[in-house]
Amino acid sequence: MKVVILCGGKGTRLREETEYRPKPMVPIGDRPILWHIMKTYAAQGHKEFILCLGYKGEMIKDFFRNYLWMTSDVKLRLGRSPQLKFHNHHDEEDWTVTLADTGQETMTAARIKRIEPYLGTDTDFLLTYGDGLSNIDINASIQEHRRANKICTLAAVHPAGRFGSLIIENDGAIHTFNEKPQVEQTYVNGGYMVCNRKIFSYLTADPNVMLERGPIEKLVADGQLHSYQHEGFWQPMDTYQETQYLNKIWAEGNAPWKIW
Repeated sequence: MKVVILCGGKGTRLREETEYRPKPMVPIGDRPILWHIMKTYAAQGHKEFILCLGYKGEMIKDFFRNYLWMTSDVKLRLGRSPQLKFHNHHDEEDWTVTLADTGQETMTAARIKRIEPYLGTDTDFLLTYGDGLSNIDINASIQEHRRANKICTLAAVHPAGRFGSLIIENDGAIHTFNEKPQVEQTYVNGGYMVCNRKIFSYLTADPNVMLERGPIEKLVADGQLHSYQHEGFWQPMDTYQETQYLNKIWAEGNAPWKIW
């Protein structure tokens, strides 16, 4: 099943990084977050990718065009008959990546609409954002999507709290302080969607329409939006602090999304 990843936003809340590169190219360790997301899908058998590019999309094109150069040890022979040898093999050699320019200012609904031709005759496809990491069971979400027989199934996840949690007694004394807050009990849209191609009838070429507004609201009204409840790890990268957190747990070898 093909994987569509939205990679075109400007990431204005992460201006420390995105002033210089697109948000999906912000690194976690020595690879961009986009690579980590793709590895999660590939580890579960989904290796055909369609990337919806926009802001600074040329940097994403450069990364994949020069993928061997950027990830391998290289031997060069200089001179009038130059030779080039890559010493490494990598697990991504069976990936296919379609790099689609979907516009600099385009909102999410039209970005998805513009890649419809690249899906071929596929009935269903996978869809997510280029800035969130999870250990979600992709294939279980596909099974739930098919069981429900709806147009779109999204991953319902618990957002992590952004502040330390306190337990305060009546007298004001604090007896418990959790630096890493408990996850909230509500659910939010975590991306990692499974879509039937009927979703394209809900989308528009209007570059000002967001998927999360009109199209999703219409799917809800028509009873065509379903959920796959994911109780495991999910973490967006919306702020510099979240970037630091993701890099910290990756460096420590405690990254829950590393399932490969």
